[in-house]
Amino acid sequence: MQTSKVFFNVVMSLDGFIAPEGMDMAHADDPEYKQWMNKWMQLQHWVFQQQFFRENLKIGEGGETGQANSMLEETFQRTSVSIMGKNMFSGGERFWPEEAPFHTPVFVLTDQVRVPWERPGGTTFYFVNDGIESALRQARAVAGNRDIRIAGGANAIQQYLNAGLIDEFTIHYVPVIFGHGTPLFANINPDIKVKMREAVPSQEVTHITYEVEKE
Repeated sequence: MQTSKVFFNVVMSLDGFIAPEGMDMAHADDPEYKQWMNKWMQLQHWVFQQQFFRENLKIGEGGETGQANSMLEETFQRTSVSIMGKNMFSGGERFWPEEAPFHTPVFVLTDQVRVPWERPGGTTFYFVNDGIESALRQARAVAGNRDIRIAGGANAIQQYLNAGLIDEFTIHYVPVIFGHGTPLFANINPDIKVKMREAVPSQEVTHITYEVEKE
């Protein structure tokens, strides 16, 4: 009996972007790097203030311990395995610390054939060449009763949503406007139905969790 849920959990600007324009490997060394990095940090500022996030990435002591911190920790604890697209992995391979922040198996959607890549701290990346459903089957095989997170990026999330494979998702809305960037809901099937389950407001970010209605 299937007990694990498939979910995603992302931070988004008010105008619907989960990453600013230029945030990709093609622009990583561009002189305009700081421009997109500054925007990215505006989006993620609240995350970097949370104690759990700081401890998990080993970026310093202290941090906030309120409801937002608890939500980050709960998301980490419920996740038994993650699935991500190749673009997200490529950026992470370059910028994540040696001890990648997942501490679980991670299945990467890619055309590249590559042996598993094991990192310190319990993260192993497995490279899946035959599509999203294959990656999900492999994830379920190791998930147990804990949940499966579609880590990103936007294209991977859109594919799983359109395939009817997402059970629920949380969006952390931050009061910034990008104008351009990577939209979360581009190319989404308009027949998908969702209902709001919970909203947790604060001055810096509003956390809204949705359930996807299944037919």
